[in-house]
Amino acid sequence: MKLYFHTAPNPMKVALMLEELGLSYDVVGVDTRKGEQHTEDFKALNPNAKVPVLEDDGAVVFDSGAIVLWLAQKHGRFLPTGDHAMAECLSWYFFLTTGVSPFSGQAVHFTRVHKDSEYATRRYTREIARHYRVLDDRLATSPFIGGAEYGICDINAWAWVRMAGFVMEADGGLANYPNVQAWFDKVDARPAAARARDLQAAHTFKTENDEAAMRAMFPQNF
Repeated sequence: MKLYFHTAPNPMKVALMLEELGLSYDVVGVDTRKGEQHTEDFKALNPNAKVPVLEDDGAVVFDSGAIVLWLAQKHGRFLPTGDHAMAECLSWYFFLTTGVSPFSGQAVHFTRVHKDSEYATRRYTREIARHYRVLDDRLATSPFIGGAEYGICDINAWAWVRMAGFVMEADGGLANYPNVQAWFDKVDARPAAARARDLQAAHTFKTENDEAAMRAMFPQNF
């Protein structure tokens, strides 16, 4: 098994899932600021030129949300039983996949990378705050995001929520979302989360946002 990896939040979701499952895997670093995601070999795995990608016994899965769900289904773990519980779980799973994750990324982009659009900055910072209010309200009544038990929703959310202080720095990070903070502390204390953090610490990638990095990460802007 190979995980094509960077230390960004989306690959970290998959690292947490693999560690929760106790699977053995090799890590292939992809330095996105150096443009390694645009090589022909990598695009043969993911035509969208994004990390993470998982290779597992001939199967190739890309997109972090797809990988976490695929692994859960393959191994029969971290999913609820029963139609009603599954409907609830998948609803929250895709709220995270299509909401919290991409809106966090856009909020970072327009507050830290391109700050020249007041409208875009306001749009994404307010929308991610709204998403966190929805999540905080959910966790006021549910012990875990997907329902009564720890599962794929929590694994999906952990990597971006741990970045909330960076994403929403001007608004105090999780200070306004006490239920999310309590949930995060519970998930982050899991042994698998510690192992995923160790994996992150063991890999170093380019951090400079110079012109080459901008061209590699946002080629459509040039």
